[in-house]
Amino acid sequence: MSPVIVDCSAVQTEADFWSAYVRAAEPEGAVYFGRNLDAFWDGLNGGPGWPGECELKFVNTQPLHRLRDGQVIRALRDIASRSTFVKVTLE
Repeated sequence: MSPVIVDCSAVQTEADFWSAYVRAAEPEGAVYFGRNLDAFWDGLNGGPGWPGECELKFVNTQPLHRLRDGQVIRALRDIASRSTFVKVTLE
């Protein structure tokens, strides 16, 4: 399984984050991908936004701590811990 690296170092907004994900992962159904945490979960389970069989590595995640007072990084950690089809790591 090849890793997909999503560099979050330039992320300032949630829109930046989802753009970085779509740019790096080139997911199936990207035009239908909702670009939110619920849509991300759906994508990891085969819905629009499915990155394929890979390991998603979100790197330089420090900027994500500022998004919605840390709610985004906490939600991503939860999603990573529950994802069964795609391995998700946050560094």
